[in-house]
Amino acid sequence: MSDNKAKYRQEIQQMMFVSGEAGDPSTETTWMIEEIVRQQVVEILSQCNELANRRGVRTISVVDLFFLIRKDHAKTARLKDFLSWKDVRKTARNDADEKGGEAEIDEVGGEGAGTGGPMVGDTSKKNKRSKISLPWDIENFYSERVPERDDEEDDDQGESNYATLMRLKAADERTKNMTREEYVHWSECRQASFTFRKAKRFREWAGFGVITDSKPNDDILDILGFLTFEMVQTLTEEALKVKAEEDVYKSKTGGDDNTKKRKRETGLFDPPEEGNAPLNEHHVREAYRRLQNRANKPKPWLGPRRGLQRTRVQLI
Repeated sequence: MSDNKAKYRQEIQQMMFVSGEAGDPSTETTWMIEEIVRQQVVEILSQCNELANRRGVRTISVVDLFFLIRKDHAKTARLKDFLSWKDVRKTARNDADEKGGEAEIDEVGGEGAGTGGPMVGDTSKKNKRSKISLPWDIENFYSERVPERDDEEDDDQGESNYATLMRLKAADERTKNMTREEYVHWSECRQASFTFRKAKRFREWAGFGVITDSKPNDDILDILGFLTFEMVQTLTEEALKVKAEEDVYKSKTGGDDNTKKRKRETGLFDPPEEGNAPLNEHHVREAYRRLQNRANKPKPWLGPRRGLQRTRVQLI
């Protein structure tokens, strides 16, 4: 592997740091994560292209991306919120440009800000957030619709709120012992993105024009930026669990011979030997295997099969 193949090493390091990786991962580790994410993006574009062909069109749409993640209700609700607030910001800024003022929007940076993480504060009633409706929503099955209420929440909003609270709790645990300088650096790392101000590089990296002929619009790039950040975060968190299990096993069994030699004498002020070790390739590889096994649920036995059956790559 050469360094010129890795195009997002710095961004992946920042995303891993936000996700709980305190060490400095090697080039091989970040390259493996980048290849896994790229494989996932290629799979997303391939499936979206198939859906577009079924609809009789040549270009993929935002609905195709939503259809692929429709079973993840929390992520779907977060994407709906992001796109609706994005429309509010765009409208407010256009109005401010016409009036020569500034938009009354308070943006708070979040995970993957600029692509899928920013949260928006209070806005005026004029810039009311629009609700995004998907073709398979229940209200689209009827000719008449019930008027929307301001206090009405989406069915998936509860799961989204719970997932957001869990992410905030994890972020609080990771940052509670940080100094001011460390927290400022951590906040800057939260802005890392595959797509924000890197649209041309991302299109070439993902294979637009090769896998699909459609030219992605801003919404598609933003959704893919959101999803890729989630992929790196999920891989890192699962790899940290794998590493923690490995450390517990080594502490119980004594590890390999080299570990036993290192642990022959432990002083009172000796630093921890294994605690700050960064993630390695085998941690990421095992994490990816576990995530794929969770997605590939066992199917009922339908009799003997001839030859090996290849399972489809599942989206993280």
